Amino acid sequence: MDEMKNLVDKLNNYSYHYYVLDAPIISDAEYDKLYDKLVKLEKTTGVILSNSPTQRVGDTVLKNFKKVTHKFRLYSLDKCQSKESLLTWMKDVCEKENNVDFTLEYKFDGLTIVCTYDEGVLKSCATRGNGMVGEDVTLQVKTIKSVPLSIPYEGQLIVQGEGMITLSNLKKFNQKYPNEALKNARNAVSGAIRNLDPKQTAKRNLDWFCYNVLYAENKAFTTQVDMFEFLKENGFLISPYKRFSSPQDIISEIEKVDKEKSSLDILIDGMVVKINQLNLRDEFGYTSKFPKWAMAYKFEAQELSTILKDVIWQVGRTGKITPIAIIEPVNLSGATIYRATLNNYMDILRKNIYIGSRVFVRRSNEVIPEIMGLAEKLEGSIPIRKPEFCPSCGTRLVQIGALDFCPNTDFCPEQIIGRLTHFATRNAMDIDGFKDSTARLLYESGLVKDVSDLYTLKESDLINLPLFKEKKVNNLLSAIEKSKDVELSNFIYALSIQNIGVKTAKDLSKYYRTIEDLKKATMDDLLKIRDVGEIVADSIVEYFKNPKNLALVDKLLKRGIKIKNSTQTGKSKGILEGKTFVLTGTLESFTRSEATALIEQNGGQTSSSVSKNTDFVLAGKEAGSKLTKAQNLGIDIIDEQTFKNLLKI
Repeated sequence: MDEMKNLVDKLNNYSYHYYVLDAPIISDAEYDKLYDKLVKLEKTTGVILSNSPTQRVGDTVLKNFKKVTHKFRLYSLDKCQSKESLLTWMKDVCEKENNVDFTLEYKFDGLTIVCTYDEGVLKSCATRGNGMVGEDVTLQVKTIKSVPLSIPYEGQLIVQGEGMITLSNLKKFNQKYPNEALKNARNAVSGAIRNLDPKQTAKRNLDWFCYNVLYAENKAFTTQVDMFEFLKENGFLISPYKRFSSPQDIISEIEKVDKEKSSLDILIDGMVVKINQLNLRDEFGYTSKFPKWAMAYKFEAQELSTILKDVIWQVGRTGKITPIAIIEPVNLSGATIYRATLNNYMDILRKNIYIGSRVFVRRSNEVIPEIMGLAEKLEGSIPIRKPEFCPSCGTRLVQIGALDFCPNTDFCPEQIIGRLTHFATRNAMDIDGFKDSTARLLYESGLVKDVSDLYTLKESDLINLPLFKEKKVNNLLSAIEKSKDVELSNFIYALSIQNIGVKTAKDLSKYYRTIEDLKKATMDDLLKIRDVGEIVADSIVEYFKNPKNLALVDKLLKRGIKIKNSTQTGKSKGILEGKTFVLTGTLESFTRSEATALIEQNGGQTSSSVSKNTDFVLAGKEAGSKLTKAQNLGIDIIDEQTFKNLLKI
């Protein structure tokens, strides 16, 4: 009983921080683990405490908002975290009912909102609250452009959906309002909807995905699919969904989405399986908390809390100083994480984190772990100090905007090693087998002081280096020799010009046919290129104003680099000039990278997300939420044959 009371008190406290204060102090995965432990104890003992969180769907309603009693109770979803459990549930359903089929939808990581319409007009909006009583957020929700203010259907209609902020809109908000920067998409939505000033809600440019009809006056549905079609006809942005009759096909689709979810522009933390036929749902019924006709499958946790042990400062190839968090190891998405990124010192201050404190760490895009913010300041926590001197060469740092730099470009070891490593990467000179350890060894042995020295290396220089045997020496020298024939865009990228990435290098190579042309580029001329702003243009002009950089380019050319000058120029317009494409689904005629290349070669550009600025969505098989959003925004959707016709291929 003591353990149960302790768990109940902990969980209720965590819920208070999560729902009321909007300042979580524990991750969802950790909460779920404690919650499941409490459920097991309640089943074992047969005792349920009166304040147990297992007895309610949501949590406390904020006092600042008017309370709204829902006309229909909002249930939570039962969940499982293994495919075996989900398969067992679906097979049990199929054994009880013949000819049953299912819908599969995203499990959104946002905020549930219920909208009520009458005579075709939006009348009120409310949060879920505790499932029976929510908060009136009508004015806030009316700022969401994907929530229709009026619809064709004139009977009373109550619909349920999820308030979301796309990751692209979150990024735009943080860039536009750096002093109000938001740490994650879920908190961004919750904070926006619970803001008493609707103007502040509007600034965040939210979306709302509708996935359920709670009530439709004089309207009957037979399936979930019918419900979605009705919602689509009435102008709602609907949750992407698919229909299946085979449980194994559902498992396969979940595995596919799990692999691809990092490419989505929205946060999902799982998938929801529902019985499609509504009459069968009535037969299965409800528990006190969940519908028995639905199950949520949760993906492996991408965010957990852990202890921040230390912060070290890394020197990049451009001299930028970046803080790296050293954390107590945690397992995220199948990987053990020891380090995580922090953007800069201002990011540290904004996230209010301390050495020795408990912090949230998220595996962003399933690759790069990132510290998201403070979970709890523990006793003995100490502030993080910004360094005054370069940790590599001891030079006093200079601050440019929010970033700190080491100005010792020519003699800072970490900068030189970083430039050597970057120079050899695939999108640069593509020197096969050249790693950071290779760059470090060549620099520290005194053989290479800048990238041009790579082209003076001989077998006798390398053969006595640690771990360098004859085969490795020959392979490296062969790869260096092969790299001498290089595309202009790769060469530009290899130079480590500040603020120049792969895409910008490609854009520059289309506009300037040769490296000599680029050397002479002016600010005015550079600013004519799409997506080249003042910061990028200034970086290019300043780079080629520096005599040392000009000398480096000349040395590279004299040591055998042969640049394949661009056969295109951005100054001549292609047939797709000024058009923005979004690619979605599986293409059959070519890969996505091939389609992207065709678009760029003909003057167009691609984007990862659908917006009002999108001209065309190129949709392949099994297109998902991007296709749905394009349909709702009225954007032209084309198939592969239409795309070929546009290009006359």
